[in-house]
Amino acid sequence: MTGNNKSIVLQERDRHLLRELAVVRVIDREQAKIIAGFGSTTRANARLLALTRAGFLRRYFLGTVGGARKALYAMSRHGAELVEVPYRGPRRERDHILAADFFTAHQLEINDLYCAMKYKPIPADARFVRWLAFFERITPDIALIPDGYVEIETSEKKLAMFLEVDLGNESLSVWRRKVQAYLSYAVSGNFVEQFGHQQFRVLAITNSKRRQASIRTATAELSHRIFWFTTMGAIRRESLWSAIWQRPVEEQLISLL
Repeated sequence: MTGNNKSIVLQERDRHLLRELAVVRVIDREQAKIIAGFGSTTRANARLLALTRAGFLRRYFLGTVGGARKALYAMSRHGAELVEVPYRGPRRERDHILAADFFTAHQLEINDLYCAMKYKPIPADARFVRWLAFFERITPDIALIPDGYVEIETSEKKLAMFLEVDLGNESLSVWRRKVQAYLSYAVSGNFVEQFGHQQFRVLAITNSKRRQASIRTATAELSHRIFWFTTMGAIRRESLWSAIWQRPVEEQLISLL
């Protein structure tokens, strides 16, 4: 298969990575290793570079602490056409270095959750069913675009969960409107019609304990149901499936399952 700059023979692993980029939009090397199953960092670096030079991926860089830079990869139009998926992802200039990029930072956190649920071990009694990404309002009449939706099934129950990754850059009034939108959606009947489940949870994952406390309090003023809270740090220290979650008005730490 010939790309823009260099001849390359695509493997099924490459096609899988391109298809997944239609969902996750942008990835770093570590996420690429998980999604594509690269066995080593050296092999991942070499393949990502080859796919970039062949025109299937677009690469740009994000500045990090100390002047270092992180390479990020999005799908090119050529790559999208090859695997017949929508051409989505950040439109950043090739090899451009960005000092900051909120969209990318936010999406990478969402992707970490995606990788944890789909590609990493989960409790033995549980099974990943599906993940959905949203690119427009969940319904035309409700101003709500979730960060993701996942279904997990056990022998005893089926969990339907929307995800909200909160980096603390929005005001509490914005969060309250989001809570109200989810509550409106819950009582509208649209969820049952669209997803085939009777009820859902909203997993709110924040960037700090302080932010978690703030949005928990704001949520509790509107509802004691639906919402579950934790931090990205807690997920990384323990696991998504550990007893790291709190409800709006309960201090006890509980697990998702």
